[in-house]
Amino acid sequence: MFFEIDAASSQAIYEQVVQQVKFAIAAGAVQEDEMIPSVRELSKTLAINPNTVARAYRSLQDESIVYPRRGQGLAVSPEAQARCKIERKSIFENRFRKLFDEAIRSRLEPVEIREMVEGQLSVACR
Repeated sequence: MFFEIDAASSQAIYEQVVQQVKFAIAAGAVQEDEMIPSVRELSKTLAINPNTVARAYRSLQDESIVYPRRGQGLAVSPEAQARCKIERKSIFENRFRKLFDEAIRSRLEPVEIREMVEGQLSVACR
């Protein structure tokens, strides 16, 4: 799993960890019953407070995305991938909606917006 924390983001660090774990699960980078990094391991890798990682992991447990395995750590729950895919799609739909609303309010034509989206997709998918 690869994580990137943006300290300048308005989103709390623990929320960034939660979101990135969910995105990794949705993308299939972490499979059902696979172990996620320990609190100590992830906090060291990201150079963040272990309590921050523990908070993120508690949130993931509360949502039944991960479950504890006695003596081993946390593993991805069987239903996690489907749930994370739905949530990931919803997050991006909301971001797009805000972006498109702003573009429309600034009087961009739908064809201009479509051209920009297609241009960005062609660059991103290379």
